[in-house]
Amino acid sequence: MNHALVVNSNDNVANALDDIPAGEQFAFSVGKDSYTLTAIDNIKFGFKVAIKKIQKGEQIIKYGCVIGVASQDIEPGQSVHIHNVEGTRGRGDKKGD
Repeated sequence: MNHALVVNSNDNVANALDDIPAGEQFAFSVGKDSYTLTAIDNIKFGFKVAIKKIQKGEQIIKYGCVIGVASQDIEPGQSVHIHNVEGTRGRGDKKGD
């Protein structure tokens, strides 16, 4: 089975510790509790995967810190990356940043 790492109990994403093919299960722990989910997308090693439903506009939390905001609804097991996350800091490519 593939694995993912959750660092902080407040995180809503995990980091893939393996390449996780779409349709495959992966395991992760939050504190002493262990869970399994099925990957919706292909998740590359080191990339983020949602471990709970994240609504559009909700904060993305990794390592206990806000790293962005969901630009669309994100399902558990879905890849979390620039296609569905908007940064909360200036990007430099938008007027006014």
